[in-house]
Amino acid sequence: MNTLIKILSGEKILEKIDSPINGRLIVKKDIPWGTYIQSGGLTQSGGVMKAVWKTVFSRVLKLKGKVDKALIIGLGGGDAARNIIKLWPGVILTGVDIDPVIVNLGKKYMGLNDQEVKIVIKDGIEFLENDKNKYDLICVDTYHGDLFPQKFESLNFAKLINKHLNKEGIAIFNRLYYGEKRKLAEKHETVLLKAFGQVTRVYPEANLMFICRE
Repeated sequence: MNTLIKILSGEKILEKIDSPINGRLIVKKDIPWGTYIQSGGLTQSGGVMKAVWKTVFSRVLKLKGKVDKALIIGLGGGDAARNIIKLWPGVILTGVDIDPVIVNLGKKYMGLNDQEVKIVIKDGIEFLENDKNKYDLICVDTYHGDLFPQKFESLNFAKLINKHLNKEGIAIFNRLYYGEKRKLAEKHETVLLKAFGQVTRVYPEANLMFICRE
């Protein structure tokens, strides 16, 4: 049955590569979802993640019409970056990721462009602790496979994100929201409520996105 589904969907494997951060990464292409990157059977970039970010950004667009400077912690293959560039032309965009392997796959297969995004290969917390800039929009998408590192769930990290927001700036935290992941996401929300004045939930696909602002 799985073989038949693959044939009907036109699924092709474009590349397999091991990452010390995300494990085995597989680049696939099929008719329903186009090109996407998976780790442990979970889509990291492309495919369904396009719909996830499109949904949450449509909500942000209603709250904040203008974004001059944006930051992504957990750039991955660049789904959030492509949406930001499309919605806010001329934005100064920085993308930070600790894993050069998935970023290179984003450049090779997902249209991630060095010209449009300043790409920094570094741990997100280390970057923020040394960064003096403030941003209109910060996106946090720091999954390694299906694991969200605990250090990015801390109150200190949430406060660090808030510190880097301009007045009326918005931060988005992406969390998986199925099975046992629900409890982890809801626990994270209690932390975010201590760091931000407002936390709004958005439910795209099997994700829960927190839109945070003062």
